[in-house]
Amino acid sequence: MVDEVAAGPLAGVRVVELAGIGPGPFAAMMLADLGADVVRVDRATDVDPGAFGTPHPDLLNRGRRSIGVDLKSPGGREVVLALVAGADALVEGFRPGVTERLGVGPADCLAVNPRLVYGRMTGWGQDGPAAAYAGHDIGYVALTGALHGIGRAGERPVPPMNLLGDFGGGGMMLALGLVSALYAVRGGARGQVVDAAVVDGVAVLSTQIHALRRLGMWQDPRGVNLLDGGAPFYDTYECADGRYLAVGALEPQFYDELVRRSGFPLHPDAALDRTDPANWPALRRAWARLFRTRTRDEWTALLGSSDACVAPVLDWREAPEHPHLAARGTFVERDGVTQPAPAPRFSGTPTALRRPPPQPGEHTDEVLAEAGFDPGRVADLRAARAVA
Repeated sequence: MVDEVAAGPLAGVRVVELAGIGPGPFAAMMLADLGADVVRVDRATDVDPGAFGTPHPDLLNRGRRSIGVDLKSPGGREVVLALVAGADALVEGFRPGVTERLGVGPADCLAVNPRLVYGRMTGWGQDGPAAAYAGHDIGYVALTGALHGIGRAGERPVPPMNLLGDFGGGGMMLALGLVSALYAVRGGARGQVVDAAVVDGVAVLSTQIHALRRLGMWQDPRGVNLLDGGAPFYDTYECADGRYLAVGALEPQFYDELVRRSGFPLHPDAALDRTDPANWPALRRAWARLFRTRTRDEWTALLGSSDACVAPVLDWREAPEHPHLAARGTFVERDGVTQPAPAPRFSGTPTALRRPPPQPGEHTDEVLAEAGFDPGRVADLRAARAVA
């Protein structure tokens, strides 16, 4: 059953999402999680009426309604522009120039709605030498320097899944850009285009590293610095059961707590000065030997509820069951599926998961009626296969 009660700080905001993959849908999910009414424009060819009523498995599509549209048809363009006329924002993630060729580019949409915020999500951005080419998260992160800094000393760079690029530098930045532009419109500004590029977003996320380099506090080789696994007190360690423990005892008082509670060091290891990087290899070996004497959960019981700054490395299945995350409701169950809850949290306008991920085209008739299309016109659009 769908909870139709408006919830979240973006309640009343209407968004049109041109279906894509990765960071664009994530930005739309964030807006929907925060209360916006998001209509996802899926491909008409993806519509399967037999699946209606069953939540789609892609959780990135949660919280919205779906309409099936052939964007290459005149009728499909008519439908999108009609939706745009009553919307506050649009999200698209095509290559630069594609929506212009379809007749639903920024100029087309702002002509029917001058207050529209037009959000564009790409890897390379809307301009620049690489803008026209295909790409993926790993390439965008590589270009910014961030990938260079992730990995063990003397080893090859390690891709950080696609959390850093697609979702942190891409979708989250687009969501922030859209909300910022919507705020400007509410203050009297005209609508505008938000150009969100993964390369730009990841570069911004790495600002602190650039600052540390200028201060002489960060070396360019990876795996030799304070926060990249170079320091033995900011790293992961294998335990007796083959599971891992994450240690982040950066400050002296937290390191002292870790030493006291853990019984470090074992004989014949020495408690060397941790502030001297020359001692880090020997300290790492000593800590590794100690952590292999107990299981992960035994260490967690000993160190977890303290200022030792130690946490178990949980897998995807274990994470929702952790007492802290369970107490906060960091994960929730909806329609039989455990998934991350909306974030952040609001004291006066709380968020909620109002809808499961829709099947493509599940709400076509409903959305068209809201946009002012009478039954006869809807029948004509269906007959022309402009919508499904």
